[in-house]
Amino acid sequence: MELCDLSALDISRMLRSRQTSALEVVNSCLARVEKVDGRPGVLDSGPETEEDTRRVHAFISLNADKARARARDVDKQLAAGENPGPLGGIPFTVKDIFCVKDTLSTAASRILSNFVSPYTATPVERMLKAGAVSLGKVNLDEFTYGSSNESSAFQPSPRNPWDTSRVPGGSSGGSAASVGAGEAFLSLGTDTAGSIRQPAAFCGVVGLKPTYGRVSRYGLIAFGSSLDCPGPVARSAADAALMMNAIAGADRHDATAAAVPVPDYLAGLDKDIKGMRIGLSPDYFRITFPDAQSGDYHEQQVPDEIKAAVLRAVEIYRALGAEIIEDVPMPNTRYGIPAYFVISRVEAASNLHRFDGVKYGYRTKSPVGELKDLYRRSRGEGFGLQPKLRILMGMYVSAAQYSEQYYRRALRVRTLIRRDFEAAFDPIGKYRLDTLLTPTTPTTAFPMKGVYGDSVLMQYADQLTVPANHAGSPGISFPGGFDYAGLPIGLQLLGPDFSEAALLQLTHAYEKVTADAEWRKRRPAVLEEV
Repeated sequence: MELCDLSALDISRMLRSRQTSALEVVNSCLARVEKVDGRPGVLDSGPETEEDTRRVHAFISLNADKARARARDVDKQLAAGENPGPLGGIPFTVKDIFCVKDTLSTAASRILSNFVSPYTATPVERMLKAGAVSLGKVNLDEFTYGSSNESSAFQPSPRNPWDTSRVPGGSSGGSAASVGAGEAFLSLGTDTAGSIRQPAAFCGVVGLKPTYGRVSRYGLIAFGSSLDCPGPVARSAADAALMMNAIAGADRHDATAAAVPVPDYLAGLDKDIKGMRIGLSPDYFRITFPDAQSGDYHEQQVPDEIKAAVLRAVEIYRALGAEIIEDVPMPNTRYGIPAYFVISRVEAASNLHRFDGVKYGYRTKSPVGELKDLYRRSRGEGFGLQPKLRILMGMYVSAAQYSEQYYRRALRVRTLIRRDFEAAFDPIGKYRLDTLLTPTTPTTAFPMKGVYGDSVLMQYADQLTVPANHAGSPGISFPGGFDYAGLPIGLQLLGPDFSEAALLQLTHAYEKVTADAEWRKRRPAVLEEV
């Protein structure tokens, strides 16, 4: 086992006991990148090669020299008896939706392909202040628009380290793939409808969507401002807790960042879960989707192997003393995706208006006669298909004649979803849940190009994750085994506002019980070649 295959917590302890050096750790990660990642995503990359199909392609930009220089600084601090910070010497990656000073910050879009940010996003800044070592920026769906990571303007797009013929999920697919393949210990991602949790499930890692406002959004290139949540992608609950300790908290730059005290997420991991109330909802064991021709709704149960993984977790929690509450109604779950279609598109259209070819970013080289032509050509050439679709739909459903029919109705549906959560977690209510246990996704990772191009079908990959974004509540995805094809299955815990500590505690308890399980010994396919 290489250094890059250990946990961030183990590496932190080894660094402090001088069993290894930060430079050795960074070099281990960079060697793994060289072996499994292949060429980074670039604009106009040319045709995909056979070699490309066997590599992960997590990165857009890799800063090896800067990472080594930072690691040497950490080693000097340790040698001098100084504290480099709680994440001192730990390599991490940054989803390229966050601004980083003096660094290309592209949002995986041609329209920002030449944008060098003048400042650093708060979550990234806090990681760096905690001593973490940035390896570079990782790929994503363009402006985070997608659930497979195939829509990036920077190709080749990332692939799943467990099976490179499969997607890593999206939009934080580069984040999940980089952690799953051992290229980094931690990654900073974002979750708007499940974009941390879904790729975490597909890539067999841990992904936490915090409560809205728990982590500052300052410096995040916004998709849906009322839905976006930065959060950690890691290999374990303990590593996610370590990262949350660094990034959570109020921020004077972000009025939506919550001024709620931040607990020590690591301190409570080993607490007894006896007496905690864990709910199961039949509404999370099926997906409900519209027929494109008739408009009728159809129901489809999640696959038996995914349901079985959830039920195995139930028995583990029951044996640890948790109380299992069945048949918890969450009736408005089925409307999460339609409401998201409307709300997110309206917010996306509004946020994309700033990209006009004038102030920064891509500008058309074609001759133009007036300002409107400059806007039209710059946006037409700079935006990919998904941003264009979202602009068109967002403008349509927010137009005065349709606003009541679509947008305002979607906002009311969001309120109903929030009420489902409030009823389930009400401490004096009927169910009094501490958490709801569900599958993370209705399927395991789907084939590359298998769903891409069907916006409706792609969106329904997020049906079990998006309700937490509507409610503003936290959720965590963690590995729960494998399906018959050898692909990771993700389990999800949802909780009331600011219950991240409890979700991490429950995830950690599951990890301890299953630590010696046979399925834990499996390695991603790309590592078998290493």
